[in-house]
Amino acid sequence: MAGRKPLPTKLKMLKGTAQKCRVNPNEPELAPALPEPPDFLGETAREEWLRKAPVLARMGVLTEGDDAALAAYCQAFERFVEAERKIRQSGLLIKTTGGNVIQNPLVGVANRAMEIMHKFLTEFGLTPSSRTRVAANPAGKEDAEWAGFGKA
Repeated sequence: MAGRKPLPTKLKMLKGTAQKCRVNPNEPELAPALPEPPDFLGETAREEWLRKAPVLARMGVLTEGDDAALAAYCQAFERFVEAERKIRQSGLLIKTTGGNVIQNPLVGVANRAMEIMHKFLTEFGLTPSSRTRVAANPAGKEDAEWAGFGKA
């Protein structure tokens, strides 16, 4: 879908830009949570989950509904780490059977994994510029001043 990603209704209300015609009355709300890592994650991906999930939970942006997105990020991270390890062993350039020197195909694997990781990190607000666009209540902290705001 082209264009900007829609802002969550709560953020529109806090910014004062909410318009009834542009608000989804059935927007799902998920409470912040710290889901367990899925069984299918490899060792490196699981270690990354255990590093990132608590950070995201403290930020208040991780819910049970985000487990697949976090797992996909962790899988991309594992793929990146594995490709980088193999690149260190075989080098950035390799010789073909014909004797030509080419870029190691693993460089492409590592670069694509980095692109995927960056997209997920941005979605979760874990890059410097994306943090400025994320508004979340840290887990366990309710802003009493705004409690009940927007409720009928």
